[in-house]
Order: sequence, then structure tokens, then C-alpha cells
Amino acid sequence: MNVRDVLLVRFGEVHLKGLNRPYFLRKLVENVKFAVKPLDGHVWLSDGRIYVSGTSDVEAAKEKVCRVFGVYSVSLAKELDKNLDEIARAAIEVATPLSGTFKVEARRSDKRFQPDSMGLGREIGGRILDANPNLKVDVHNPDHRISVEVRDMAYVYCGETIAVGGMPLGTGGRAALLLSGGIDSPVAGYQIMRRGVTIRAIHFYSFPYTSERAKQKVIDLAAILGAYGGGMPVDVVPFTKIQMEIHEKCPDEFGTLIMRRFMMKITEKLAKRRGCLALVTGEDLGQVASQTMEALAVTDCVVDMPVFRPLIGLDKLEITQMATRIGTYQTSILPYEDCCTVFTPRHPSTKPHLPDIEKAEALLDCDALIDEAVEGTEEIKYWEQP
Repeated sequence: MNVRDVLLVRFGEVHLKGLNRPYFLRKLVENVKFAVKPLDGHVWLSDGRIYVSGTSDVEAAKEKVCRVFGVYSVSLAKELDKNLDEIARAAIEVATPLSGTFKVEARRSDKRFQPDSMGLGREIGGRILDANPNLKVDVHNPDHRISVEVRDMAYVYCGETIAVGGMPLGTGGRAALLLSGGIDSPVAGYQIMRRGVTIRAIHFYSFPYTSERAKQKVIDLAAILGAYGGGMPVDVVPFTKIQMEIHEKCPDEFGTLIMRRFMMKITEKLAKRRGCLALVTGEDLGQVASQTMEALAVTDCVVDMPVFRPLIGLDKLEITQMATRIGTYQTSILPYEDCCTVFTPRHPSTKPHLPDIEKAEALLDCDALIDEAVEGTEEIKYWEQP
């Protein structure tokens, strides 16, 4: 029996793309190839599925593919010739360690193969029962689902691992993420990446008020996010001088809002240099004083680019649960302060009026401060994104 292990990769939303589907599929295949390249995997698309074979570590390959945006689920399957007896033997082998109840789900894209799907399921199920007395059939709520797919080849597997889903990275344009060291912004980056958007991170660094460990924490967060799609470059912006100027010359209650407006202006300037089309933040409505509707309006009006806030309607518990799931939470809670905690006003304005903010900003040489920060930005690269 000529059998080999392959990963059977399913995709979700790409199916809905109509005439644009080939473009999205090509990008998805490219991203899967990129993910398994270190493991020498061979990747191909055939008959509505992506397949991966020949990897040096099939479980590691499965884990990597499950982190590719656009992939809905992955199954470790046995690939073999389209022969009923060989299919049955493979199914029996898959079922040997199982106990409890099971169901065989069979489907054929090759309609020339006989028996038909229902007949194939009955035949394979009967042979499994004969070979494994620890199993019983339950077609409604089985403990195990043994699947048989007859395509260019036959594939037998049990179960599937749900992947990250979304759209293939690189199909949704580029955006700049304001990445702090907190819980929220990494989750916002992940959420927008799921929509196919390639991200680069912008971090504001206030040395010596924030430490090298705080900077490294953000770099580590970018590396965690980058593992979902070929790396994430980080622009580290020197921000101490701007914060000192705001603290010394502007009304205390407006300090955080003016700081946020500077961040947005600087990020937009860097984003345009990097070919980004939008800004992304981790703000959610009402969580802190600078995230009221009035405050967000004052912040947004200083930039022309769209500002995406994927977390805008979530609460902190939901965001924390997502951070835990994607692997950023434990890094985010390391006790190293970021620039947003420096010179925090005791009584920040929650319902600011734009003329008051602009009057306060007029006390600063905004253009010179922004230019100096942009020119002093340090770019940290990892590896090329797909």
C-alpha cells in the first residue's frame, strides 16, 4: 500500500471571492509555503484543498500552517491510491487506537469512483466495526469522525484542528500599528492581520523614563505577532523630548490628548514613508479618559489616513482572553512601563473641545518636534513578510 502522511488544509472566506478567488488562493498558497519552508515542506493546491507533504516534522508543520491567516482548519491525513481495500485498511489503522462511538463521513469529488459516498461510508464503517470491537456507530453525536475524501488521490483522517481563519496576509494592504507594551494594541494588530493586512509596528520610547526592558518587551510582542505572518518590523520613535515639552508648557488636563495627537501625526508620517494606507490602534470606547468619543474625535482629526480600531466595542475581559489565546498576554503583563504612563495627568479631560486643545498646542513648535522624532526613529527589522 503506497501511503504517505500529508496535511490537508482547508480555507474559509476565500471561497466567497468570486472572480478574485484565484488571486487570494495564490497568496494563501504562497503564505503556507513560507510557513513550512524551514521544514522543507512541499505545498500544492488541488481540487479545493491545499496540501503539504514531505516536512521534516509533520506536527511542527501543522502548528505553523494553523497560524497562517486564511487557513480555516488542518487535518493530518493519510494519502493513498483510490482503491477501496487500501482505503479500508488505512481507515482501520486510523481507528485502531480509538474507543467509544464513531461515524464515517465520506465524500467524492471524483464521481467515477465507486461506491458512491453513502455506500463508501457504510462499507468503511462496517470494516472498522469488524476490526475494532471497542467502537460503536453513532451517526448523530459520535465521539470520533473518521473522514474519507476521494479526490485526485484518496485521503483518510480523523478530526481537524481549527486554525486562525481570516483572509490571506498581504491581500488587505499595509497599515501602521501603534504598538505599546500593554494588552490591547497587540490584540488589535492581530485582529487587523486576520483581515489580510500587513502590519508594521510604531512604538514610542521615552528613555530614561522607560527602560531598555520596556523597549525589548515591545520588540518581543512584535516577534510574537510576526510569527503569524513572516515577521513584523518595528519603528522605535524617541518621544522623551515631546513629552517633556508637553508637560512643561501645556495644561495638565490636556497632556494625554496632546501626546496622543503627536503620536498620530508621527505615525502617519512614518506610515506614508513605509507605504501604509491606514493606522491601527488598540483603543476601545470608554476604557480610559483618552478613549471617550469626544477624545477620540480630537485625536483623529490631526490625520488624514483612516484609523482602524478593531477593539472599539470589546471589554477588557474579552481583550484579555484574546491576548491569552494568541500568545501575547504573558509578555504584555511584564511590569515594564511604557511612555503612556509617563507624566499621566491626575484629572485628564474626558470631554475636550478642539479649540482648547489647539490653543494649548500652539505653545509648542509642533512641526520641529515631529520632524526631529521622525528623523531619530530606529527601524528594527526581522525577516521579510510574505
